[in-house]
Amino acid sequence: MNRRQFGCALLLSAMSSTSLKAVVNANYVGKKLPLIKPSRLKRGDLVGLVAPSGATNDNFVQARVKNLEAFGLKVKVSDNILATRGNTAGTPQQRVTDLHAMFLDREIKAVWAVRGGSGASQMLPLIDYALIRRHAKIVVGYSDITALHLALLRHSGLVTFHGPTASANFSDYAASQLEAVLMQPRNETTIYMSHENANRGLTAPEFRLKTLIPGVATGRLVGGNLSVLTALIGTPYAADIRDAILFLEEVSEAPYRIDRMLTQLNQNQAISSAAGVMLGMFTRVKLNESEPALTIEQALSDHFGNINIPAAYGYSFGHISHQFTIPVGIRARLDTEAETLTLLEAAVR
Repeated sequence: MNRRQFGCALLLSAMSSTSLKAVVNANYVGKKLPLIKPSRLKRGDLVGLVAPSGATNDNFVQARVKNLEAFGLKVKVSDNILATRGNTAGTPQQRVTDLHAMFLDREIKAVWAVRGGSGASQMLPLIDYALIRRHAKIVVGYSDITALHLALLRHSGLVTFHGPTASANFSDYAASQLEAVLMQPRNETTIYMSHENANRGLTAPEFRLKTLIPGVATGRLVGGNLSVLTALIGTPYAADIRDAILFLEEVSEAPYRIDRMLTQLNQNQAISSAAGVMLGMFTRVKLNESEPALTIEQALSDHFGNINIPAAYGYSFGHISHQFTIPVGIRARLDTEAETLTLLEAAVR
């Protein structure tokens, strides 16, 4: 064994299997992969329930199983779904093991997150992205699940779905949107905003539709929860927003923090490099009335009011009951005047 071989052997022996796998996966994504679409979902299909983020308990899980059964699906619960480690549903390895098992199970047709929370980004270096691509399936969730959506798009080329977690009792609007995208593939599907949200917007400004920059934009759909998306900047899992329809939502954040995250996003990749911006609901905004503070309207106007691309606020997605499902990665058209999003291709096959 020469000196170079000895050095390599020493380095490998010092690395744990986890850290070695992280390096392998971090290097996996260098090439842009063609999109792969999962098979459509049908009533009566078996779906896998997983907990990539926050911890749960048995009562919580059983209630969420009933939510999916009410939608006409059969449910298989992942082995480690009740595991806990601090605020997360077990260790990163336990959560990845459950994810891999659902993709390897031939009877499972979709993988559904039981809830959001935090911690999904811990899984990203441990995921076998080639395995995911070989066994492409529907993945549904939002909020912290943004980390999985962005990583699977970039590393596996998989179209996934920013939509209600199983923790939601699907409203009629949410259920119809899920069905349209997951079960009824069309070459073109136009999504209209929820009447319930529009009515609520008459008294609650955070639910009010507002055009920031008028126009029509076409691009692939990329985005999710703002805080999760910005936390991935500088990692191998970060979003590429160039020429995309960037969609963002947020909950329980102060306007100054939203401003800081948008500033970070803009300094990493100019927001104006996107084709258009679709903002969902920024709900339960935290305000400090004891000192001067930026308002949410000011924060959003500062970042989206002077860009040269179409931008609108108040679309029906985010931490709300009446939300539509967004296929991450496919091409779509945003029309701020019509207040619509049109999917320009089927998201499932």
